[in-house]
Amino acid sequence: MTAPFSSVRVECPAKTNLTLKVGPSRAEWGGRHALDTIYCGVGVYDTVTVSAKEPGSGFSLDLLGRHLGDLAFDKADMRRNHAVMALFALAEEAGRSPDVAISLEKRIPVGAGLGGGSADAAGTLLALNDLWELHWPVERLEPIAARLGADMPFCLHGGLARGTGYGERIERLDATDRRIDATTIGRMVVGAYNAQLSTPDVYAMFDRIGRGRGDANHLQRAAVHLHPRSGKAIEYAMQAGATAAFVSGSGPTVIACVPDEATAASVCRTWTNRRCVDRLFETTAPVTPIISHE
Repeated sequence: MTAPFSSVRVECPAKTNLTLKVGPSRAEWGGRHALDTIYCGVGVYDTVTVSAKEPGSGFSLDLLGRHLGDLAFDKADMRRNHAVMALFALAEEAGRSPDVAISLEKRIPVGAGLGGGSADAAGTLLALNDLWELHWPVERLEPIAARLGADMPFCLHGGLARGTGYGERIERLDATDRRIDATTIGRMVVGAYNAQLSTPDVYAMFDRIGRGRGDANHLQRAAVHLHPRSGKAIEYAMQAGATAAFVSGSGPTVIACVPDEATAASVCRTWTNRRCVDRLFETTAPVTPIISHE
């Protein structure tokens, strides 16, 4: 059957964790820690475009973007890319050949605690579901995503959700849910860095030093220990009028929640003057993936 379109594009948003409670590591999960988290889709997007190729021609990957981080060194082994892993996982599940061209335009900072790789994988699954006319409900894609990464099932949906297990069990929420602090959604300023943090390194530090008192993100103390500029960014954001400021996931990115445009400008000005972040994004949350056909 010939598809009604040759390409599908997905704008896949970053994620943050409005709260992140970390439990003990579990051997049956390969050493992953038990998590109880509130995920939130953030309006910083990567763009995944998948296009059909001639049968038997195999896959290709084209990486675009000014800030590719470690991805720039992975081109020799494209199968390590999250989008490519998602392609092969869905091809196996659906009995399809992976004759697909993937174009990946990166805007979500790499190694930043914003789930950029997970967003790319989720965007690829959503795009292929349409390109191959599978018409699978998102819930059928979730187990495939969970095998690839803890927060990938959430990234299929975006919006707001509670994640349990090691983060892969998703309960979708809306903004009126009593578990959502209304001051942490809406307008945001995202402070990102040229440096990256390894998630395993952050968890290893957490296992050594534990969480900070009162931290809604249990990994924040470990991330700040490894990347002190994140701690300064949190401090200065609160001084500039943010209603909340925290490390996103395993860091080092910092999210500042702001009530209005004037406060957003104040946080941006303070962070710039204090040189405590390298890149700035003014955006909103929660958001969801955007799918379009060509």
